[in-house]
Amino acid sequence: MNDIPYLLRGVSKLSTESSTLISSSKYLNDPRLRMWIAEIVLKQNGPDMPAQAEMYPVIALLDELQDKARIEELFTAERAKNPALDAWFEEGFVSDYDADYFKAFGAGTLGRIFYDEVIAKNFEIVIYEKPPPKSQLDYFLLRSGQTHDLEHIMTGGDFSYMGELVPAWFRITNHFKHLSAELAGELSTSYMFVTLRYTVRTLLHYPEVWTICQDAVERGMRCGRASGPLFMAKYEDVFHLSLEDARVALGVECATFADTSAASAVWAARPQR
Repeated sequence: MNDIPYLLRGVSKLSTESSTLISSSKYLNDPRLRMWIAEIVLKQNGPDMPAQAEMYPVIALLDELQDKARIEELFTAERAKNPALDAWFEEGFVSDYDADYFKAFGAGTLGRIFYDEVIAKNFEIVIYEKPPPKSQLDYFLLRSGQTHDLEHIMTGGDFSYMGELVPAWFRITNHFKHLSAELAGELSTSYMFVTLRYTVRTLLHYPEVWTICQDAVERGMRCGRASGPLFMAKYEDVFHLSLEDARVALGVECATFADTSAASAVWAARPQR
């Protein structure tokens, strides 16, 4: 026993008749995901693969790997003990605004900020043109897609690479505050993969912007921990309010803004070494 290094004590070598790699993790068992993880966290940035395109393949992979029936069970159990969540699903509200909708809002309102920061800068409004959701998860994901850019504004994340960390870590932390751990984990998986690109890759290749990256993570966590369940927000009710008043109305606390555009520009460039 004394001949075994301390950190290796307790390791048990298991055998299997499988001729291919297999583990107790469905994520590790998927060779496509293993390849994506290795590439996405270890690579440097380059113009051949914009960061925003990197998530496209993994979203489809996660869709395959997640146990949809189990997630529906978790949502149903959560609704039984959470009247607000149950009412949210019962209403099933879906936004139908377009770019012109925001032109009427006055200066300083949430609606005008959204227009100036998203629409006027030619970002797409993420409204999914798809049939009515067929499951609770479908509806949750639909609303998450519709409100993502608004969550940037509400939580203090600017529209740059490092700014993506703020709403992502807000979501992860907020999910775990307001939902059961297993359900929160299922709903946070994609956000975790989003953040891997920015955290691990930044530390490996862009240490000069690490403190900006870390601050964005901390701001998102702090806001997510202090705030109400923003994933259930109905923004149409607060577009006419100032940003601060909209935050109060929707229960958003401890949101702080930081301009990370300079650090994000450094991060997006290929390291010269």
